Amino acid sequence: MAGLEVLYTCVAGSVSCPQDAVVCLVHWEMIKSGFRCVGSGDEPRSSDKKSELLPADWSSNKELYSLRYKANSSDTNMLLKAISVDSTLIFNLMNCSTQQVSDLTVNISDHVDAGQLHTFDSAFKDADGLSEMVRKQLLPPQDKAAGQRAETRSRRDEQEEEQRRRRAEDSDPLRIPSRHPRQPHWPDPMVPPFAAGGADLDPFGSRGGGGMIVDPLRSGYPRSGFDPSSGIPDILPPGAVPPGARFDPFGPVGRHRPGPDPDHMPPPGYDDMFM
Repeated sequence: MAGLEVLYTCVAGSVSCPQDAVVCLVHWEMIKSGFRCVGSGDEPRSSDKKSELLPADWSSNKELYSLRYKANSSDTNMLLKAISVDSTLIFNLMNCSTQQVSDLTVNISDHVDAGQLHTFDSAFKDADGLSEMVRKQLLPPQDKAAGQRAETRSRRDEQEEEQRRRRAEDSDPLRIPSRHPRQPHWPDPMVPPFAAGGADLDPFGSRGGGGMIVDPLRSGYPRSGFDPSSGIPDILPPGAVPPGARFDPFGPVGRHRPGPDPDHMPPPGYDDMFM
């Protein structure tokens, strides 16, 4: 019920009977549906102007309430009348152009506490239920649709304003760009038709291709059956090279070579002429 509490607080000084509270709520539903009140009485006046507020003399007659409304987005004029009959309030809403009339009968005691009219919270017993009755039975379908269109236009205006604000920010040369720029979507270079030159882009063949770096154990030439994962005696223990891993031999494969032959080196002092 956003706005109704504010309206009721503004006119609380004029609310002296439960009928006044009901008329105040119906007035607010008219405002929410896209209308503005232009005055009281049956006939237009020179002082008429659109307003969300109730006219100063809106509750001067407790037996017959008469208010005039005009649509925001068209020239539609509506005349609202409320007649007090015993414990009920009978509403009639007429389109002044088409003479179409809708009506609603409200049992006042079901919705308003006659002894607690000084504040909004205590005045209404079931404000939501009364509002639903007004929308379904009193407001014409075309007027509710007009209110929905007005709400849609308002949302569209807000979206356009947000877009203009973003464009203004983007064109500001002093604006600090985002720390998380959007990453472009690049196609996978290893998927056809972009796979040409794949060996250059993936030299290690990590995507299943051959790559362009020659592995002596995978070069296609006959292999001797040597498996580096089983270890190299006196050089690498078993398991030092993971199975299937690339391995470049760093020394002769096989048993450790013996040390040099002593005869390969001259004896100490061989060039001493006194020996």
